[in-house]
Amino acid sequence: MAHASAEFVHELRVRYGECDPQGIVFNANYLLYFDVAFTELWRAAIGPWSLMVERGVDAVVAEAGVKFRAPARYDDVLELHAWIAQLGTTSMTTRIDVRRAGELLVEGTLRHVCVSTETWRKTDVPDWIRAGLEAFVLAA
Repeated sequence: MAHASAEFVHELRVRYGECDPQGIVFNANYLLYFDVAFTELWRAAIGPWSLMVERGVDAVVAEAGVKFRAPARYDDVLELHAWIAQLGTTSMTTRIDVRRAGELLVEGTLRHVCVSTETWRKTDVPDWIRAGLEAFVLAA
C-alpha cells in the first residue's frame, strides 16, 4: 500500500429538490453525493468510468454506510472529501466526509467490488486501476 495519501475534494451546492420539508438535505441524497464524490475521484485517478467498462471490468457497490452529525441545508456549498480507505484484492472502500466550511456533517463509506462485464462475477482489481487509485489511499 502507498504510505502517502492525497485527499480528493469535490464541491457541490445543495439544490432545493434535494431537501425535505424541513429544508435540510433528505438523508437518502447523501448516497447520491457519495456516488458523485467517488465518480469524480475515479475520473481524477483513472479517467472516465467508461474506460474501465470498455476494458471488461466494472465496479459495483457492495456496501454503504452513513453517519449523520449535522444537517446540510438548501444552497449550502458542500465539500466532499474522499479517499481510498482500503484497496483489497477484489474491492476498494472509499471514505467520504461531507463538510460545510470545514464542519464535518456526514461521514460515509462505499465498498465497491470489481466484476467482469462478461460474467458479472468478482474479479481482481486490475493493476492499471490499482496504480491510479494508490495516490488516494489513506496513509497507514
